[in-house]
Amino acid sequence: MAKVSKRRKAANAKVDSEKLYNLDEAFSLVKEVNTTSFDASVDVHVRLGVDPRKADQALRGTVSLPNGTGKSKKVLVFCTPDKVQEALDAGADYAGLEEYVKKVQGGWTDVDVVIAMPNVMSKVGRLGRILGPRSLMPNPKTGTVTVNVGAAVKEVKKGKIAFRVDKYGIIHSSIGRVSFSAPQLKENAMELISTLMRMKPSTAKGIYVKSITVASTMSPGISVDPKEAK
Repeated sequence: MAKVSKRRKAANAKVDSEKLYNLDEAFSLVKEVNTTSFDASVDVHVRLGVDPRKADQALRGTVSLPNGTGKSKKVLVFCTPDKVQEALDAGADYAGLEEYVKKVQGGWTDVDVVIAMPNVMSKVGRLGRILGPRSLMPNPKTGTVTVNVGAAVKEVKKGKIAFRVDKYGIIHSSIGRVSFSAPQLKENAMELISTLMRMKPSTAKGIYVKSITVASTMSPGISVDPKEAK
């Protein structure tokens, strides 16, 4: 059994595992109990009353976080030559087609987001076995298949994130860093939660938001009152 450090024990002691915190309390506490020496990610985990096996309940989408993610994302754009400069000017780290198709086929996936134009998807589609398992495959539902590559890149750079429900009905999403203020973290979390509320499937029965947990990397989870989802 792994030994629990004194710092982690102290952090655990500050979190009441029986209490449901409101978001203000939760994000103040998540900053207080952070045990890392680096600017840790702050994540929100929302367990929904959906059945991911049903197509209309397998939620996925995007949300633009008002305060960004605190992380610089590497963006690759698959596009025709006339759109390369537009993508680069918007902040893309890489843009092109044939050379990057070959690089990915060779195993290169050192990017966080992949955007593609619709008319090049026939070539990008061949990369599904490589990009798919890494959640990098462009998809119209997440706005990563578009002719407006410049706008798409800017949205990602400003804090647009993609999310999807896992097989257990849980949405896992990073919504900022420990260095963010508690109000900034709350605002980002509420943007995600509000988006999930708007996406509630009409076929979902019973309680929709079953639980909400927030935590920073390597720190204890903090349970949030599901009633905070409004």
